[in-house]
Amino acid sequence: MGVVLVSSVSIAAWATWDVARQIQGNSVDLTANDGGDATPLPAVDELEGGFNVLFVGADNEEGQDQAAFGQRDATLNDFNLLLHVSADHTNATAVSIPRDLIVAHPECTDPVTGETSAARSAAPMNTAMARGGLACVADTVESLTGLDVPYAAVLTFAGVRGISDAIGGVDVCLADPVRDPDSGLDLEAGVQTLSGDDALKFLRTRYGVGDGSDLARISGQQAYLSSLLRKVKSDGTLTSIPTLYSLANVAAKTITLSSSLTDVDQMIAMARVFRDMDLAAVTFVQYPGTTEDPSYPGKVVPITSQADVLMAKLAADEPVVLAGDSTGLGTTLDPAATAPPATPGDPAAPDASADPSADPTLPGTPAESGAPAPSDPAAEPLEGLSGQSAAQQTCSVGYGRG
Repeated sequence: MGVVLVSSVSIAAWATWDVARQIQGNSVDLTANDGGDATPLPAVDELEGGFNVLFVGADNEEGQDQAAFGQRDATLNDFNLLLHVSADHTNATAVSIPRDLIVAHPECTDPVTGETSAARSAAPMNTAMARGGLACVADTVESLTGLDVPYAAVLTFAGVRGISDAIGGVDVCLADPVRDPDSGLDLEAGVQTLSGDDALKFLRTRYGVGDGSDLARISGQQAYLSSLLRKVKSDGTLTSIPTLYSLANVAAKTITLSSSLTDVDQMIAMARVFRDMDLAAVTFVQYPGTTEDPSYPGKVVPITSQADVLMAKLAADEPVVLAGDSTGLGTTLDPAATAPPATPGDPAAPDASADPSADPTLPGTPAESGAPAPSDPAAEPLEGLSGQSAAQQTCSVGYGRG
């Protein structure tokens, strides 16, 4: 989704001054709490090194349809995804941080009222937005992960609907019917093209997939985002001027960027990183957590041992490789999926006479997961983590199968 947003905004902004003006006018300073400065990215042809961007889905933002989405006492950061791009631009890892994850929160200042909220030792992740806006969410993620978060964006419910409509919907595979009385979602099994309200309901559903937990919901979100990325990379979305203009207009009205991310050259540089990146080298992973801690019923508590290993990988700029059984509580591998055809002459094309363990259609193999050669210590799969690569095609399972 970040690729879609950044690419559409950057290209349209060159030709549409009003789009750029709206985006810059709605930007947010991430340094409000620490007084620091985000280092601007170099110009488009000079981008070197890795970067981290935080994408936040906000519930109860100004203008949200309360009748459709419910009344809240405060704005919640219900979707939190930290994207890390490697320094050599060969791989990227998107870490989904559960909204119900119990984490430490730093002291934050509300950018509107100027009121300061004291640090908290343990509170749900999705309370950060109410304590100090996007800057507070970024600071909380920095505290949790140990990674710098200089760039961020907030997407509203209307933005999710608008983006899915602008690209013509996103195909998702459902292994079972998915029905959620709370959201009104009612989908039959099979491949469904989701747009508008159905796309939003699917991304928000909790009691429609897996075991009804926040972790199962993340599995469904990762399946959707993987399909979105595959579509964007395959059908010319990033080269269609009408589609990009449509996306840019949605972005200008429904997305808030950090002030460090509003420079057009920076956005183009970031988007271009993904242009040639292999889908198998884009990994979606869930921040390790458990719902079985009796001290926090109904919430997610970090599994520190696994989280430390994951964050050390990202800090060292090493690719994250998942085990073959990594699909989460809400998804399963699509048995009908096949690997995309290799380009003639591509040295990475599978050899039918080769070892079948390297078949890219088999889950968990180096070719399928985008992993480096097995002799590389950094290529060892991280056991216990949930997620998938963007190349993997997964199906969401109905409630009760998680």
